[in-house]
Amino acid sequence: MTTPFDLSGKVALVTGGNSGIGLGMAKALASAGADVAIWGTNEEKNAKAEAELAALGGKVVALRCDVGDEDRVVAAFAETLAALGKVDACFANAGTAGFAPSFMDMSLQEWRRVTRINLDGAFMTLREAARHMVARGEGGSLVATSSLAAVEGQAKGQHYAATKGGIISMMKAIAVELARHDIRANTILPGWIETPMASPALHWDKFRDKVLPRVPARRWGVPEDFGGIAVYLASSVSAYHTGDTFMIDGGYSIF
Repeated sequence: MTTPFDLSGKVALVTGGNSGIGLGMAKALASAGADVAIWGTNEEKNAKAEAELAALGGKVVALRCDVGDEDRVVAAFAETLAALGKVDACFANAGTAGFAPSFMDMSLQEWRRVTRINLDGAFMTLREAARHMVARGEGGSLVATSSLAAVEGQAKGQHYAATKGGIISMMKAIAVELARHDIRANTILPGWIETPMASPALHWDKFRDKVLPRVPARRWGVPEDFGGIAVYLASSVSAYHTGDTFMIDGGYSIF
């Protein structure tokens, strides 16, 4: 008899899965019994993450993929299927940071650099997964990673905020359209998490002294804090849970 969160026999894809939140989710998924595919653009990080995940058991494949490149996304998804046979849960987690001197000085090039990865990349990844799941006819779980920037004003980062707000809206629309195919779509919204992307800010003394006291949990989040929600959303336990946004922030947004 299997436990509710046993992912044996399931396959999960995590983009940006070679570090940070993505790797935290991938490790939990692998530990729960899933075969895991991770996509990333850094070959060295891919190889290291692949070794860590393989040590947890199950099959693992790590692919180089720029999620902003449509041809590469289509090819990488086909390679994932060739290696693992299917995808039951897809986590569109890959993203890049964005910062400009000011909104007035933000170039169109900088705007599109961020939207290309954070929004276009999520769209293309989830679209390929949805096509596969609908054709396969056995349902599935689509998950995307948003950010506090989606619900709070981020000065000098309007492009980043726009992509993360767009993620939430896109996932709700996907949830409505694909529910008839037994496909659910949910969003994870992280708070201040200790990752390579956020580390410079979190370790800046002025930022730390002003922001950390506003986190009721009294600590920054870590990638492992996202393992539980990843396993839940990949499991059959969440079969009737769709269109939701999961705030994982140690209470920051309510304090």
